[in-house]
Amino acid sequence: MSNEQRGQEALDALDKALKSRDRAEKSKPLAVVAMSTVAILAIVGVVWFLATRDSEEDVVADDAAESTEQTSEAQVEPLALQRETPLQETVTCSYDDAGEAAREVSKPQTENVPATGEVTVTLQTGQGPIPMTLDRSVSPCTVNAFVHMSEQGYFNDTVCHRMTSGALNVLQCGDPTGTGRGGPGFQFANEYPTDEMGAQTAKPVTYPRGTVAMANSGPDTNGSQFFLNYDDSQLPPDYTYFAKITDEGMDTLGKIAEAGVEGGASDGAPAEEVRISEATVSR
Repeated sequence: MSNEQRGQEALDALDKALKSRDRAEKSKPLAVVAMSTVAILAIVGVVWFLATRDSEEDVVADDAAESTEQTSEAQVEPLALQRETPLQETVTCSYDDAGEAAREVSKPQTENVPATGEVTVTLQTGQGPIPMTLDRSVSPCTVNAFVHMSEQGYFNDTVCHRMTSGALNVLQCGDPTGTGRGGPGFQFANEYPTDEMGAQTAKPVTYPRGTVAMANSGPDTNGSQFFLNYDDSQLPPDYTYFAKITDEGMDTLGKIAEAGVEGGASDGAPAEEVRISEATVSR
């Protein structure tokens, strides 16, 4: 399906949603109707953004984040960062072929993947170390893949190609090409919070300062790109959370964030290059 067709489907969805809202909301106060319209526009905005964006590019949807500015902070709940129902001690994961790998790396193991405990991965950068505590209990398949790629040197000598500020406050890394289009040649499904929220995934949430989540180019297209939240970020819960940055790591990330985006923009390359020289694993 072409981008034009995807865009038209998004517009058709908006038209149907607005007509349905008009029929259901005629007897409600004007303020409620207005809030409903804003919510519909936010949802369809995300559909339009993802439908018309290059499918090869792993992104964090900044348009989705900006739409949450229409919602008061009291209505945007932070992620709990833990599952309501614990997983079994081990899970089975699936890593499907997805395009050409930006750097040679094998697929992770798929059977008996541990779903308990933590593991530390430290990103060594020119600005200082960024240690992260990866939580297997929330997103075991993601942690499994991230640790595997780290041990195989996939993230070594790569730049973090994107930084944003505003409702979305992230540093995005994980693409050896530095373009935002590269991946490991495989992809895997979303985990927490997407798999727990079901129909609530259209409602924005806060990814708290210090959390790490996977970037993607649509549902279940996680690869190697990830984003570090140097401050709270508002997004739909469509991005798999899997790690927390330590205090030492936040000191480094804070310095990177303070330097800002190249040219003083709100979205673009970091003003000072952030290069990961090595990603080391401590079990």
